[in-house]
Amino acid sequence: MDMHMLYWHWLVFGILLVIAEIFIPSFTIMWFGLGAILVGLVSMAVDMSFNWQLLLWTVSSVGFTVFWFLVIKPKMVAHNQQGLAQESAIGEAGQVIKLPTETSNGKMRFSTPILDHEEWEFSCDSEVALGDRLHIKEISENVLVVTKLN
Repeated sequence: MDMHMLYWHWLVFGILLVIAEIFIPSFTIMWFGLGAILVGLVSMAVDMSFNWQLLLWTVSSVGFTVFWFLVIKPKMVAHNQQGLAQESAIGEAGQVIKLPTETSNGKMRFSTPILDHEEWEFSCDSEVALGDRLHIKEISENVLVVTKLN
């Protein structure tokens, strides 16, 4: 069975993966989406078999992911370690991954590390739901004081 995907199939697939990153806060799906978009753009210019498209998607997705973890992310961590890192964190947005209870703080995840951590405990004055985006108002020891912006 000879399978063939047109360039726009790859573009739509890539865009869907990038959009999925909004709902699944892993910050890895985006790189596979960018790989699919790259395959779509290359397929517009060059007619390739499905096997070559799949190989290009795999190589480009792995390449984007490695580039992120080896080049971009370490620079972001180093930037956060500078003297004004705490002040620069004010206003950053993260996503709720664990709801607060009466006895414990909630937990939120950031796409880029805040002071070397991607996940932080938080306290908030208003009701929050899983997946809500909250903004840092201040940092109190190891707990973020956050606010929900409408």
